[in-house]
Parts: sequence; structure tokens; C-alpha cells
Amino acid sequence: MSGIEQLPGWAALPVALLLVLGATIILVGALGLLRLRTFYQRMHGPAITVTLGAGCVLLASMLYFTVAQSRLVIHELIITVFILLTAPVVAMTIMRAAVYRDLRARKTGSGVTAGQVYTLPDNATEGPAEPR
Repeated sequence: MSGIEQLPGWAALPVALLLVLGATIILVGALGLLRLRTFYQRMHGPAITVTLGAGCVLLASMLYFTVAQSRLVIHELIITVFILLTAPVVAMTIMRAAVYRDLRARKTGSGVTAGQVYTLPDNATEGPAEPR
């Protein structure tokens, strides 16, 4: 396999741009973890940006290895499909588990009641809160 210095200019530029774009998007998602306050807000940064950032990095990898090996390399497409299918499902499952945990613990300041979708029961004898 040849190194990056062997890559033609017409292929090196898009590879570099896709890598920088993907890294920037992933960095913005990581900064969302630091900046946002509640768990529910923090989930949006990585959940949304990881798919697009990883897609840019995978496209850069696909282009690099296709040009370097002089044949079509599509292994990255399988990885992309896997990420596109699993990342939203995992984020939604983590969010639902957190909502269930906060409703069971009757945490009022956790953000679970912020969108007014769920309400906490007034007395302790009632079961977990149900969505409206």
C-alpha cells in the first residue's frame, strides 16, 4: 500500500477536506457534552453529530483506499449503514432509560418534565407517571 504522499492531488484534497470536516463536526458534538446542562440536552450533541462526523471520516477513508489500491473499496459503506441504523436507536434507548429512571425516582429538577410530556404524580401511592 502506498502512503499519503503517493496520493494524487485531485484525491488528496477531498480526503483532507472530509477529514477536517468530520473532525470538526465530531468536536462540536463533544463540546455539546461540556456545554449543555442536563442529561437530556447532552444527549443531542453526540447523538446528532456522531453520524454525520463519522460519515465524513468514512467517506474520506473510502476515497483514500479506493485511489491508493486502484480498485473500488466499499467496506466503509457497511460500517456507515451500521452506524446509521444503530446510533439513533441507541440514543433513543438511553434517553428512554433515563426518563424511566427519573420518573421512578420522582426527580423534578432532572429535566424529565421540561417538555411537559410527562408529569410526576402528586402522591407517593401512585405508580410511575404516564405520558399525556
